[in-house]
Amino acid sequence: MSTATAPSRDALRARTAVYASFTLNGFALASWIARIPSARDALGLSLGDLGLLLLAGSIGSVATMPAAGALVMRFGRVRTVTAGGAAVASGLLLVALAVDGLATVWPAAVGLVVVGAGIATWDVAMNVEGAAVERRLDRAIMSRFHAAFSFGTVLAAGLAVLLLRLGVPTWVHLCGAAALAAVGSAGAARAFLRSPSAAEAASAGQGIGLGRAWREPRTLLIGLMVLCMAFVEGSASDWLAVGLGDGYGTSHDVGVAGFAVFVAAMTTGRLLGPVLLERFGRVAALRGCAALAVAGVLLFVLAPSVPLAVVGAAAWGVGASLGFPLGMSAAADEEVNAAARVSVVSSVGYAAFLAGPPLLGQLGDRVGVLTALLAAAVAAAVALVLSGVARPHADGTALSSERTPARSS
Repeated sequence: MSTATAPSRDALRARTAVYASFTLNGFALASWIARIPSARDALGLSLGDLGLLLLAGSIGSVATMPAAGALVMRFGRVRTVTAGGAAVASGLLLVALAVDGLATVWPAAVGLVVVGAGIATWDVAMNVEGAAVERRLDRAIMSRFHAAFSFGTVLAAGLAVLLLRLGVPTWVHLCGAAALAAVGSAGAARAFLRSPSAAEAASAGQGIGLGRAWREPRTLLIGLMVLCMAFVEGSASDWLAVGLGDGYGTSHDVGVAGFAVFVAAMTTGRLLGPVLLERFGRVAALRGCAALAVAGVLLFVLAPSVPLAVVGAAAWGVGASLGFPLGMSAAADEEVNAAARVSVVSSVGYAAFLAGPPLLGQLGDRVGVLTALLAAAVAAAVALVLSGVARPHADGTALSSERTPARSS
C-alpha cells in the first residue's frame, strides 16, 4: 500500500503553471516555424540561404544556453522565464517587421537570434521547475510537460493553416504570438514553486556548480543522446513542411498540415510517456522511441505517395517524443544539482539546432531536401546506441516510477 501524502496546493498550482509555460513556449516557437515557407518566399531565399537564416535562431539559443543555468541559480526560475518570454516576443516582432515590412534578411536574422536566446533561457528555467514539480509529486511526468510544449505547437500549426488559407499576413500572425509569449510566460511563472537562492544552495554545501557539471561523463553522454534526439526533432520542425512541398510537390498549407501531424504524434507519445516509463523503464522507452524514429524518417523520405509520407511523419513524431524530456529528467535526478546539469545537457543538446539547419540546407541544395533528411535517421540510430546512459542516477534519487519497470502480466 502507498503511504504517499496528497500533493500540496502549491505543487498542484505549480504543475498547472509548468504545463502553461511549456504550451506557450511551443506555441511561440511553432508560430514562427509555420511561417518559414512564407518567409522563404517573401525574402527570396534558396534552401542554403534559408538554412543560414535558421542558423541565426540556433546561434542565439546555443550562445545563451551555457549561461542559462547560472541565470536560473542567480535570479530564480520565475524571473528567468519572464525575461525569456519577453525576449521571444521582441524577436518575433523584429522578424515580423523584417519579413513583411522591410523584406530584408538581416533584420530577420537578428530577430531570430533574440528569439533563440529567449527560448533557451525560458527552456532551461521551465525544465528545472518541471523537475522540481516532479519531485514534489513523486511521479515522472516530465514527458507530459513536454507534451504540453508539443500541444502548443499543434495549436500554432493548426492556427497557421487557417490563417494561411484566410490570407492573413505574416506580421499579424507573429505579432499576436509575440503578445501571447510575453504576457503568458510572466503570468504562468507567478505560480512556480519557490526556488532556493544561490546563497541557500551554497550554504547547504551540496551544489556541484556548472564547472564540475561540465566534467561529469554521465552528464555529457546524456547531452550527446539529447543532441541526437534534438536533431531528429529539429529536422522535422525546420524541414518537414519544406520537404513535403519540394519533395512531393504539395502546397504550403499541405506542408504545414504535415508538420501538424508530426507534432500531434509527438504530443501523443509524450502524453503516453509516464505509462511507458512505469511499464518498461526509462532506457527501454528511449530505445523504442529511437528505433521508431529511424523507421519513421525512412518512410517519410522513401514513401511513393504523400499519404504514406504523412504516415512516416506520424511515426517520426512518436519516435522523437521522449528523447528530450527523458534526457532532462535524467539530468535532474538530483534536485540540488538540477539547474547545473540541465544547463549542460541543454547546451550540448541545443548544438543540434546550431548544426542542423545549415547542414540540412547545404545537403538539400546538393541532393534534395528529402534525401538530406536521411541524416535524421542516422542521428536516431546513434541515440538508440546511447540510450543506456539515461539510467537513473546511482545514488537512488530517481523518482519511484522510474526505479523499477513494471513487469508485464
